[in-house]
Formats: sequence, C-alpha cells, structure tokens
Amino acid sequence: MADGSERLEGGYRSAFKSRDFRLYQAARLMVILGAEAQSVAVAWQVYALTHSALDLGFTGLALFLPGLFVMLAAGHAADRYDRRIIILLCYGLQACCTAVLLWLSLCSGALHGGRVWPVYAVLVGIGLGRAFSGPAASAMLPSLVPKEDFVNAVTWGATVFQVANMSGPAVGGLLFTLTLFGRWNGAPVVYAFTLVTLLGFLVLVGMIRAKMERSEKKAFSLKTMLAGLEYVWRTKLLLGSISLDLFAVLLGGATALLPIFATDILHAGPRGLGLLRAMPSVGALVVSLVMVAKPIKRRAGPLMLTCVGIFGAATVAFGLSKSIWMSCVALVMVGASDMVSVVVRSSILQLATPPEMRGRVSAVNWLFIGASNEFGEFESGATAQWWGAVRAVVIGGIGSMLVTASASVLFPKLRRADSLTADSLMEASKELSVAEPVD
Repeated sequence: MADGSERLEGGYRSAFKSRDFRLYQAARLMVILGAEAQSVAVAWQVYALTHSALDLGFTGLALFLPGLFVMLAAGHAADRYDRRIIILLCYGLQACCTAVLLWLSLCSGALHGGRVWPVYAVLVGIGLGRAFSGPAASAMLPSLVPKEDFVNAVTWGATVFQVANMSGPAVGGLLFTLTLFGRWNGAPVVYAFTLVTLLGFLVLVGMIRAKMERSEKKAFSLKTMLAGLEYVWRTKLLLGSISLDLFAVLLGGATALLPIFATDILHAGPRGLGLLRAMPSVGALVVSLVMVAKPIKRRAGPLMLTCVGIFGAATVAFGLSKSIWMSCVALVMVGASDMVSVVVRSSILQLATPPEMRGRVSAVNWLFIGASNEFGEFESGATAQWWGAVRAVVIGGIGSMLVTASASVLFPKLRRADSLTADSLMEASKELSVAEPVD
C-alpha cells in the first residue's frame, strides 16, 4: 500500500474516482442525516412523555443491548457472507422499524399516559440491524477503492459522517417544528423524513457492483467468532486505541442529556436541541477537512492522547455553562478533539489488521463504540438521575481526563505510535507475529 500521507497530498479526492465509493458515500450521507434527525425526535418525544433522565438513558441502552449479544456473530458473518447483502437486509429492517415509530407517533393511544416501552422495543430492532450492518460496512470499504486510495477513503468517510452528523440534528430540530399534510407535526414529520432516507440508502447501495471478499470459509464456531477479540487482545496498539475511546466517551459523553440542558438549563427548545446536537459535528467537520488537506504525519499516538484529554476538559466546560453560545463553543471543542481520536483509531484498526480478519476485528470495534455511545447514553441518564445533569456531565468529563492519563501509562505502544501508514502500524504491532496466527 502506498504511503497514506503521500497519497493524500498527491490527490486528496482520489477515492472518489471509484463509482462504488461515490454511491456508498452518497448513501451514507443520506442515511446518517435521517438517523441523526430521528435521534432528536426520539429523545425529545421520550423526555416530553416521561420527564425522566433515566428513561432518556434507556433509549441508548435499547440500541446497545442487541449488539452486546450478537456482535461477535455479526463479525463472523461479515467475513463469511456477501457484505453488501448483509447491509441491505439490515437497513431494510431499520426502515421497517422507522415505519413503526411513525405509526406509534400517529396512533393517539399507542403512547398514552407516558407509556414508552413500544419505543424501546422498536429501538431494540434498530440496534439489531446496526449490530450486523456495522462490521459489514466497515469491512466492505477496502472492496470499494484501490488499495492505494484506502487511507484517503477512510478520511473522506469520516468527513462524510461528520457532515451528516452536523446537519442531521439541526434538520431534526427544524422538522420537529413543522406541520405536514395539515395534521402531522413533531415526531411524525421527522420519522417520515428518516424513512425516505432509508429507502434512498437501499436504492444506492443496491447499485454497488464491487465484488465483495468473503475470506472466512469456516463454519460458525465459538473459536472463529472469538478470533477477532483474541486478535485485539494480543495487539496492544489496537487494544489501547479502542479501549481509550471506549472509556473516555463512556464517561464523558453528554449527548443523551442534551434534551435536559436544552429544556431545563439553557431554555432553548427543540431548535436549541438541534443546534446543540449539531455543534460537535461542526468541530469534527472542520478538523476532518484540515486532516484531508494536511494528514497526520508523525506522533499520531501522543496526538490522540492529547485530544482525548481536551475532549474531557471541553465536556467539563459544557457541563458548567449557563449560556447557549458558550455551550455551543464547548461542544465544538468536544467534536473537534474527538475527530482526531476517530481518525487515528480508524487508521490503526484498518491498517494493523489482516484483510481476512477485518470483519471480526471491526465487530469488536463496533462493540466498543456501542458501549461508549449507546450504553454511554444509559450511563449518562442513570448518573443524571442520581446526581443531576450538570454534576453528571462534569464528573464524567473529569473521568475522561483521568482515563487518558491512565492510558498513556498502560499502553506505551499507543503513546509511541508515530505515522499512520501500514508499514509503521504493522511494525508497532509486531509482537503478534511471533505468536501463533489467529484463524
């Protein structure tokens, strides 16, 4: 594989020469936009029905739990079967779930009296679809572009994600205030929009013609499913980067509590919630565009550790803010610092993993991401119920900074990681080569 930094400097849009990559990124832009808009509607609807931080946290738990039980099997499936078909089936399931959310919000008696368990049941279905589609999508990316464009594709994929993340919450907040067909208003409008984006995603991904690699020929077994987890455990560079992100975001994530801050602390309403949800992606988008033009060349590990520390500090600043604009600035810093961590972690994940293991290793990564994001939302809701929203966010941010300090000591290979190239990262993971290969 060509040196990633040289490739980016020589052609910063090289990945877009691939038709399949263009189709896939257009599909991702569309579906993430819809998913982020839907998350705003679900959070606002649940909090309006219950006024409970714990119930708000349960939305994240419902999305996370399916992945906890099926993620390793999902990784094996991504290495054994056609990844494109897996993605299509999973997003078809999510489209059905969104249609049910739309029906629930239109049926006057479905959520009567603050009854929100039907919403949680649908979120479990969405979480199941994400659990299987996540590893398949991550492992499919190398099939869409030539090897020499892979690092460029990873960077642009992160950029597309942040564009959608930035726009989706604002779109969701705006749609929540509109009226459709003379009688639809609030959540139903958002769910209808999300359903359209999911259908568009299915059409675009269905047009992809790249040949999908299926490198795992063995039948399902406990050994083959655990191979990805074993590989991550034995490769300390991977383990350090993934676990750092897990614990920092698990403790410092304040996204689940934004409806409480928008309603009770900042008094900003649904549009303010959409604005707050968009701010981390604004910071992440700016940083991702900078890294496309000027990729990380040296000292990637120390930079990642520094930025995760900044993430924790910015989280503390957000928790203490009483101004909508100061809160927005803090959230921009949260997103900007987190984006550096995402790019470094994603590059290590892809470049330090053999192609035949990418599905199962990606499944481990997705399990960690789910733990930090969706389960982190439950953790935030639970701590906010016990301590109050402000105290929960501040303590979580301090915890993220402590985790960063601990990781710098526990994972020296991460602290010493230098350039984000295949040769450099495989060299940093060399301790695995002297052991028996994982199969």
